[in-house]
Amino acid sequence: THPALLDWLALEFQRGWDTKALLKTLVMSATYRQSSKTTPRLLQRDPDNRLLARGPRLRLSAEMIRDQALFVSGLLVERLGGPSVKPYQPAGLYKDMAFSNLDGYNQDKGEGLWRRSLYTYWKRTVLSPNMQVFDASTREFCTVRETRTNTPLQSLNLMNDVTYVEAARMLAQRMLSEGGATPEERINWAFRVATSRPPSEHERGVLLKNLTVQMDYFTRHPPEAARLLAVGERRNDDKLNATEVAAYTTTASLLLNLDEVLTKQ
Repeated sequence: THPALLDWLALEFQRGWDTKALLKTLVMSATYRQSSKTTPRLLQRDPDNRLLARGPRLRLSAEMIRDQALFVSGLLVERLGGPSVKPYQPAGLYKDMAFSNLDGYNQDKGEGLWRRSLYTYWKRTVLSPNMQVFDASTREFCTVRETRTNTPLQSLNLMNDVTYVEAARMLAQRMLSEGGATPEERINWAFRVATSRPPSEHERGVLLKNLTVQMDYFTRHPPEAARLLAVGERRNDDKLNATEVAAYTTTASLLLNLDEVLTKQ
């Protein structure tokens, strides 16, 4: 639909064969940065979006979802380069898979657990389950474009997988140490960190209500708070109240599961 634009991009690329510069031109363009929201007028003039009157709305890729959770929580290790790493994975997965020629999956410790998904070790036919559930491709053949699905397993993964529970726990600690002195300030801070905008009155009210309920629950059930805070290798800040951290962890998990956080709009 835009042959002249493609010709111009081809000439720009040919000028220096700089792939990084070409990608930068694309992602910084007004067209790429459009919102998926539309107006009745634009919808009437370009119902199928052939003229790129609006941006696409799609779920982030498996790698982006994981890296985003690590970044928001403060866990992401941004060091570049180095060998592949082996983050969290269900115990015995490789041992139970047919044709496995590995003795086992020796999980990394420390920084190896929180590096970008780009560095994750992948067996050719066996993916990390928390990536596969978000439609990450195997290495059996080249993939031009990954499929995108929406299934209940994805929500269960985000609420229960070690990676995301630990990310929620560390975001909770950030809320308590960096977010302000009151629950309202902390929720405002975390919501902006996760979504790049302040919450509405209704959204803030829902999160505050959840926080109150969870605070009451963990106050009455200290062992449950301790069990939640034991998920993941990163140690807790002993200066923070365990009941508060557990309650804020559930709130942080809600934020990381918001459709707005998981979707490019």
